[in-house]
Amino acid sequence: MENEPLIDDALKSELSALYRAPGRHYHNLAHIEAMLALAGEYRGSLGDLEAVEAAIWFHDAIYDSKAKDNEAQSAHLAEKKLAGRTDRSRLNRISAMIVATATHQVPPFDDATSIRDASLFLDMDLSILGAAPDVFDAYERAVRREYAWVEEPMWRAGRSAVLKNFLARPHIFHTEEFRQRFERQARENMARSLAALTTG
Repeated sequence: MENEPLIDDALKSELSALYRAPGRHYHNLAHIEAMLALAGEYRGSLGDLEAVEAAIWFHDAIYDSKAKDNEAQSAHLAEKKLAGRTDRSRLNRISAMIVATATHQVPPFDDATSIRDASLFLDMDLSILGAAPDVFDAYERAVRREYAWVEEPMWRAGRSAVLKNFLARPHIFHTEEFRQRFERQARENMARSLAALTTG
């Protein structure tokens, strides 16, 4: 049990198939690969790289833009698929990180290392917000396509609310590294997007 990787090739293929489903314009394999690349970049800062990678692989495994419980469903899938591969407390940590992507609030772990890992994981998930303007705009268009069933006035209201929520936070990113790298650009991108949604 200890020497087997948490996410082996068979599980990667199975999850990759989910991320390749039609209708996933942003929450797809490219998003997972971008996050895995960031995890690799910050591996020296992570206490449990493998657990963070597992959370990355599973966090959007279940994605239906009409559902309200994708994160809980994805966490449930992780618990089912990873059962027997690691101990219960580690599985609980992975599951809690996945569920936290619903609100992007750090789970109330009781040790600094787990808090740090979860903070970096959540920041990786939101790093697209601080991407170059053209990359951010492409992301916004991709998310809109995932919600193609939502009528424009409803979309504008809903998306505006999400952006306002993030902009109202004292910090969008939890870690100092990501704040320095992405915070300013993320705020500029979201303010620009919000202006377009509310005037458009």
